[in-house]
Amino acid sequence: MNYSTLRKSVALSVASVLVAGVVSAQTDSAATATTTTKMSSDTTMSSTTTNAKVFGGRGQYRTWSIGLNAGVTSPTMATGGSLNDYQNNKVQLGYGISFRDQLGHNFGLQLDVRGGKVAGDNTVNQASYSTRFYQATLSGVVNVATIDFIRRKNSVNFFLNAGAGLAMYNPTGTLANGTPFDFKNGAAGNAGTGKWVKEYVIPVGAGVKFRLSEAVALNLGYTQNFIDGGNFDGRTTGNNKKDHYSYGYGGLEFTLGSSSKPSLEWVNPVAMMYDELYDAALRQEVEALKGRVTNVENAVNDLKKDSDGDGVSDQFDKCPNTPAGSVVDGSGCVIVFPKADTTAAAAGTPYSNIQFEFDSSVLRTSAYPALDATSADLRSSGKSVEIDGYASSEGTAAHNMALSRDRANSVKTYLVNSGVSASKLKVKAFGETHPIADNSTEEGRIANRRVSFKQK
Repeated sequence: MNYSTLRKSVALSVASVLVAGVVSAQTDSAATATTTTKMSSDTTMSSTTTNAKVFGGRGQYRTWSIGLNAGVTSPTMATGGSLNDYQNNKVQLGYGISFRDQLGHNFGLQLDVRGGKVAGDNTVNQASYSTRFYQATLSGVVNVATIDFIRRKNSVNFFLNAGAGLAMYNPTGTLANGTPFDFKNGAAGNAGTGKWVKEYVIPVGAGVKFRLSEAVALNLGYTQNFIDGGNFDGRTTGNNKKDHYSYGYGGLEFTLGSSSKPSLEWVNPVAMMYDELYDAALRQEVEALKGRVTNVENAVNDLKKDSDGDGVSDQFDKCPNTPAGSVVDGSGCVIVFPKADTTAAAAGTPYSNIQFEFDSSVLRTSAYPALDATSADLRSSGKSVEIDGYASSEGTAAHNMALSRDRANSVKTYLVNSGVSASKLKVKAFGETHPIADNSTEEGRIANRRVSFKQK
């Protein structure tokens, strides 16, 4: 069999299997279409989703498989090159077993153990060889293309593989002068080594795989094997320091594991993503999320609502319906900038109310004359007095209570420092209670920010 005849035979075989796969898939699709009430997860428009998820991890799939294969070997290479050190090739038998772990949808690691013979001869003399070999290689297998025939699972995968390993072989044959040779056992007076030759080997190949069922696939492949040595055919001549051979094969692959799990290699990620989008539980979560987003949007809109346009949202506006253009504080109340309180300072009237700035317990200088007059009267008369602190209605009740106490203590500290006995002074806090003016106006709130005296 010459090189061109071998190529034609391989091409016809691959084409025949492809046609058979297409016919099988179309028949399968037609049978599915006639039973619309029994549509399985293998169809494009399944009514139920599969258990597997695209992002669910490898644990939900079957990933291990074992394969058996057999085929023909030849010194001829599809990519060209010499026939090692001989003119003619002889097609021989090859066989193997493989173990594969599918790491992802498109990639797996495969261990191949193969054996067989490679043979060739010369036309012009009696030289010939026949090499029995065994090899073990670890390869990466990449699915480079797929055909799903508009179905939920892939039906045909095209793959490339490459790897490295160790080859053991024993070349035997006849030299041009008719002398036999046998590397392992020796012949014609030559002592053999008693050992197989061992060299590294690099397999590079391609193939196509057809899914026959959930657990069985048909493999057709072709591998070129590059030997790291020139004596694979029994001799090394000239510049031919590296030998090689090819292996064309067919076989069956069996997926291992629970039948309740799909095979990772045949899963169609696009179809699975479609299922996830229409998964009932996922849609419920999406609807719930939409509801939560709506609630947040409504809450934000409520926070932004400002009926009187004063820049303070209604939720925090303690003085609604302020006139347009009013200058307001953080509570939405109009700010009235009071004139300096000089009445008490001028009069120096004892026991008059002491006024404070907004949210402050610091004594104003204008209060000093009234405090000095009060101190003088207390020291001369020996009276006792109750110091009552108050606040306007801005802020929380608890804050205003603490503020009113601080204001009363500020007055007490001033009087004690001026010579009044601390035992004559009693502090009480009333917060925003007992206002003496309307807290809805700034004038009223100014009047309510005070400390008053109650003589005993």
